[in-house]
Amino acid sequence: MKKQLLLFKALSDETRFRIVEFLLGGERCVCKIYPHVKRSQSTVSLQLNKLERFGIVKQKRDGKYIIYSIKNKDVFKILGSIGLKK
Repeated sequence: MKKQLLLFKALSDETRFRIVEFLLGGERCVCKIYPHVKRSQSTVSLQLNKLERFGIVKQKRDGKYIIYSIKNKDVFKILGSIGLKK
């Protein structure tokens, strides 16, 4: 149950929620995420760090870019249950 509570806590922040919602569509570079969520790159990077600590997203390096994707597959179920699909 604690894992589920952490997931909801992570998604309770608007910026983190919008990031995760955007990542439902697949892997994204920070350079694509921050304009979409209309926040600064530093703010998005901070929130991605938090999402990574919560175990919701993961990152991989592709040359000079860091690519993020959803790690916790429960996110798809939870957001799908409220009408958000990938």
